Amino acid sequence: MAAVGDDAAAMDSISRSPGVHSAPPNATATVTSYGESAEDVKEAPLPAVKKNMTSDGGVETAEEAVEPTEPDINVLCTDMFEKMSVFLQGELTATCEDYRLLENMNKLTSLKYMEMKDISINISRNLQDLNNKYASLQPYLDQINQIEEQVSSLEQAAYKLDAYSKKLEARFKKLEKR
Repeated sequence: MAAVGDDAAAMDSISRSPGVHSAPPNATATVTSYGESAEDVKEAPLPAVKKNMTSDGGVETAEEAVEPTEPDINVLCTDMFEKMSVFLQGELTATCEDYRLLENMNKLTSLKYMEMKDISINISRNLQDLNNKYASLQPYLDQINQIEEQVSSLEQAAYKLDAYSKKLEARFKKLEKR
């Protein structure tokens, strides 16, 4: 049976429309059948036009498109959240390990500084003791310096006396020869 009137015109416009096969899945149909609202058409899958030629003069009919079944969005979301959870737990675990390492390094550094503090306190104490001993020995060191100066002056006097005695000896020998 051939379509007549408005139905035939609608079927011809659907079959000749270039965008029928490439319409997005959420696109609405331009032609609704009697009794359907526009909202019902939005939810229904789009019909794919398939040219079926019949022997009575080339009437085209439309068949309902079968969309591939989409995986359940809830399953995909659950899988994504589980994987993100594992990823974030790994990241947080690595960060926690880094902080533990940093904490241990800080503790060891603190201990080393405590040891260095003790060593510096001992060095300071020993230096103070040495300074006190040097201060107590300072009068003796001053006396040693004075004695050294006196020995130097005595040595100079001895050299002068030796030179003078040689002169006297030379004069005496000279007088004796006469």
